[in-house]
Amino acid sequence: MKRTQSSLTAEGIAVARALESSKPAGERVCYDPYARQFVSAWLWVLGKATMGYATRRSPGVLEFLAARTRFIDDYLQCRVADGIEQLVLLGAGFDTRAYRVETLRGRVKVFEVDHPATQRVKVAKLEELLGELPSHVTFVPIDLHSETLDKLFARGYDKRLKTLFIWEGVTMYIAADAVDATLAFVAGNSGAGSSIVFDYIYREALDGTLKENEVKSMQRWRGVTGEGLVFGIEKGHIEEFLAQRGFESIVNADADTLRKTYFADASRRARVVAPVYAIVHATVRRK
Repeated sequence: MKRTQSSLTAEGIAVARALESSKPAGERVCYDPYARQFVSAWLWVLGKATMGYATRRSPGVLEFLAARTRFIDDYLQCRVADGIEQLVLLGAGFDTRAYRVETLRGRVKVFEVDHPATQRVKVAKLEELLGELPSHVTFVPIDLHSETLDKLFARGYDKRLKTLFIWEGVTMYIAADAVDATLAFVAGNSGAGSSIVFDYIYREALDGTLKENEVKSMQRWRGVTGEGLVFGIEKGHIEEFLAQRGFESIVNADADTLRKTYFADASRRARVVAPVYAIVHATVRRK
């Protein structure tokens, strides 16, 4: 993203969540009552007007985004039930889980990590929506061009505690060494039973082996957003990739898994999921 600009990609993802959330309860896959509040009026109008075109040009992308939100929501609830003590949102953008997942309050300390420009916009909007910032959330502005995740320690992060890291919609936009550095931090600075969940794009979609119009569109808009697709993981190799980096109990959800899990009902059966993305969760290997 541009160094002084709030992330346009984060706002675009909020549009996708808001559009899905506006559907009737029996049809929608995920529900985020706050998403619309983080979208500017012009982008909301544009998003609604172009949704049909976007669906025809890039079938299944909006479905993947909805399924990604729901999958991570479901996993978060499982981890809360399993006794996590900390939640770290890496590249939080306009994620609203800290405010809409009631089971976090009074039980889990939440750290929102993001670029300072995006975080400033989010904090201002939250103050407007909520009146005051909730006490269980700590905001950690980090510009990874010049800072590291070690800044978490100064904000109260405790590496001894069982922690869940949510890394949604980030890996494809950062270089391989930054991906490795983040995974190394998680593996080396979290308590027993800690875990991570993140989505990724297949490397084959970036090198053209797998064709996806959305990838081409995002690359064309890089000059505007400052965010281009640069990193992917080879299809079928996520288990090996994460095992080499200190993780176990690896569970991968590809497009087919997401379709069967979230689009099997009659009201959703006609919807497809883009085949070039997947989501994975894994536990830090026991030391």
